[in-house]
Amino acid sequence: MQMKLSLFTSLGLAILLACKADPISLVTQTPVSVTSPVSSTAAPASRKLVWADEFDRNGLPDSTRWGYEVGGSGWGNNELQFYTNRRPDNARVENGKLIIEARKEAYQGKNYTSARLLTRNKATWMYGRVEAMAKLPAGRGTWPAVWMLGKNVSSAGWPKGGEIDIMEHVGYDEGAVHGTIHTEAYNHVKGTQKGQTILVKDATSAFHLYAIEWTPDQIDFFVDDTKYYTVQRSVLGSSEAQWPFAQPFYLILNLAVGGNWGGQKGVDETIWPRRMEVDYVRVYQ
Repeated sequence: MQMKLSLFTSLGLAILLACKADPISLVTQTPVSVTSPVSSTAAPASRKLVWADEFDRNGLPDSTRWGYEVGGSGWGNNELQFYTNRRPDNARVENGKLIIEARKEAYQGKNYTSARLLTRNKATWMYGRVEAMAKLPAGRGTWPAVWMLGKNVSSAGWPKGGEIDIMEHVGYDEGAVHGTIHTEAYNHVKGTQKGQTILVKDATSAFHLYAIEWTPDQIDFFVDDTKYYTVQRSVLGSSEAQWPFAQPFYLILNLAVGGNWGGQKGVDETIWPRRMEVDYVRVYQ
């Protein structure tokens, strides 16, 4: 996922390239499979809940927890949507769920709208467990993500600031969920990003828990109770270019339309609107 064009001055052009890997090169091991949802609500051992949004109040997302990134620049990926600001059609809480909805409509010169929520300038974390219980949209052209960027990305730029993709899914490859990290040394521009794919057959019809466990020495990726990928500092290296994960990161939730990856096989114009539903987001340390 990428920052908007209007952030060139503060974040730099390079950050627009974040987090869009060739889905074929992303698979570095044999994919594992999750076939049924598992509800996991217990706190991880020896950790405490330090931040959460249970989405239990209808209306706009809680402004003390979430901000918005706004624009229709293509976000470095030739994406088709305009991300709106505080617009219930695109981001709202209803019936205990956060709804991020992409719609086919003419808006600010684009043909689709959606939303991109983030905790930058509101909450950041270094280490712990970050998790989101979510149901993903189906359909060719959808591209939801739960991911994180380093707090220093505005000064360091991308990919030096680091990126952790907790969950990405492209609708033309339904059920294939991707977990990835990007750094200056390991990123999709160089074809060196580190990631794995897990098959979640009912990802678009059931809620699953997408999570990372992040320590000074490694990051583990989970769906429900299945750990399907690990990156280790001892393997990748300890320099900032190799391991920029010894700093606070902030969280992003978004649903893109089309783009270099999400639109790789076109966009089905008959399916909209489409939504990502999030039951809760929790952070433990």
